[in-house]
Amino acid sequence: MEMESKMERGLKRGPKSTDDLISEVGSGGLGCFGWLLVILSSLFTAMLFPFTIWFCIKIVQEYERAVIFRLGRITDRKAKGPGIFFVLPCTDSFVKVDLRTVSFDIPPQEILTKDSVTVCVDGVVYFRVSDPISSVANVSNADFSTRLLAQTTLRNVLGTKNLAELLSDREGISHSMQASLDEATDPWGIMVERVEIKDVKLPHQLQRAMAAEAEASREARAKVIAAEGEMNASRALKEASLVISESPSGLQLRYLQTLTTIAAEKNSTIIFPLPMDMISHFMRK
Repeated sequence: MEMESKMERGLKRGPKSTDDLISEVGSGGLGCFGWLLVILSSLFTAMLFPFTIWFCIKIVQEYERAVIFRLGRITDRKAKGPGIFFVLPCTDSFVKVDLRTVSFDIPPQEILTKDSVTVCVDGVVYFRVSDPISSVANVSNADFSTRLLAQTTLRNVLGTKNLAELLSDREGISHSMQASLDEATDPWGIMVERVEIKDVKLPHQLQRAMAAEAEASREARAKVIAAEGEMNASRALKEASLVISESPSGLQLRYLQTLTTIAAEKNSTIIFPLPMDMISHFMRK
């Protein structure tokens, strides 16, 4: 029972931070036997100086840092590098950490959206190591852990969105995923710089249904626009008829203008309009 309670308290406290680990190193120290080994290693290095110098000098590149362990404990709060640094043979070991930005593709994930639509979504994540000591001490494989967390985060975030939001608000979803990933990977010394949704694949039946819906919507808008055009044209013709009715000679001028247009385009056929007043005069007789 006491062991179980201790384990539960440890789980509630969560993983230790890098500062806690280094403070424990500074408070506990290496111990008497540890310091004895360090002194013996230093003496051995000094005695065989011309030869041991090649085992003590290490070099890391500009984009790398070295986390040094002395008898299994982290020696300093800051990683070494870039350039030359020294280690003691037999007691010191180091781990190289790459600080360059890493990008990887999130494998396509089948996700059930909020409105019960199954879609296949993939993306890309850009991240880099911001704290080399935390990336070595707090997680066994920071790169692999970040990849797994990105897949689960993609499922969790998109599961709260419906299909319309998924298709129209990709930028907002990317920012939400970036914030969630960055918060979760901060204890690992990982900073997520960017998350992008690459592609959203819909089922073929849903694509056909959406295409039919869009086509019907376009046809409805076309009919409404055509009806509005006919209504505006009828109003214009009504106003034109009122203007012409005020001047009887205006109708004759309109006849002559129409005749000029027809003669210019189709000169083989000529139509001569008769005034309506002349026809009405014969009809009275």
